[in-house]
Amino acid sequence: MDSRALAVFICVADTLNFSRSAEILHMSVSAVSRTVRRLEDELGQPLLERDNRSVALTRAGLEFREYALRSVAEWQQLRRRLGSDAELAGEVSLYCSVTATYSVLAPILEAFRSTHPAVEIMMHTGDQADGISRVLAGQDDVAVSGRPQNLPRRLEFLPLLESPLEFWAPTADCAVRQMVLAGETAAGGFDWAGIPFIVPERGITKDILDKWLHERGIRPRVYAQVAGHEAIVAMVGLGLGVGIAPTLVVQSSGMAQSVSRIAVPDGLPPLTVGLCSLRQRLQSPLVNSLWEVAGQTYGVGV
Repeated sequence: MDSRALAVFICVADTLNFSRSAEILHMSVSAVSRTVRRLEDELGQPLLERDNRSVALTRAGLEFREYALRSVAEWQQLRRRLGSDAELAGEVSLYCSVTATYSVLAPILEAFRSTHPAVEIMMHTGDQADGISRVLAGQDDVAVSGRPQNLPRRLEFLPLLESPLEFWAPTADCAVRQMVLAGETAAGGFDWAGIPFIVPERGITKDILDKWLHERGIRPRVYAQVAGHEAIVAMVGLGLGVGIAPTLVVQSSGMAQSVSRIAVPDGLPPLTVGLCSLRQRLQSPLVNSLWEVAGQTYGVGV
């Protein structure tokens, strides 16, 4: 059994969704399914119970998941240990959004390269909502992510900074802006049911927004569900609707002049941004060194 196949199974076991796993792994659904089938054929028994509506782990699947987690972690540790007898050398896989590469990671990587020049950073970028899933699946050592409301037990999270999570409207004179101005949001008269909203399709900020809306009994008119805060800011700037995004993303997007903050009473809580990694991965000298440099760079305890 190769480590790649084990990583695919871990992802499916965590998501219990072949389509979602295929998105995270950047594979086709059929390729993910074939990989799991091959593992089942090697073991001689099913690892998953499938029907048209759900996927669940069998008893063998639960046991095999624990084996896969241990095996992938031990393999990664061995690879790194063999290259780190003296000077740290090897590879660290890191996942983040495009915005995070220069707004969060740039000072960390500058400091890390100066102290550990022989370590190679393998950068993968995409929707920030995928960061935690990729770390849990063993695809990446570390991810830049918002802190989830419920942190999985296998994860460690290093908070680096906070960014306000705000509602944004287009600054251009358009129908959406006119509806926002007519709503007197500061007075609590926002037309939640009438104004088109652009919201995250998944991830931590979606969870924060859903909870905030539920607590207030608000049911907004959802115009679009979008992957990535950068895309939300762009669509808002084009006048397609109102959206939510961290201030950090807006300031880094190049569209800060195209959107304006909406003052909503008792607004959204700030987003805590930091690094996440599996506890087992932090036993690696390479990953632990990156973790420590990040904490020192942002002046937080590790």
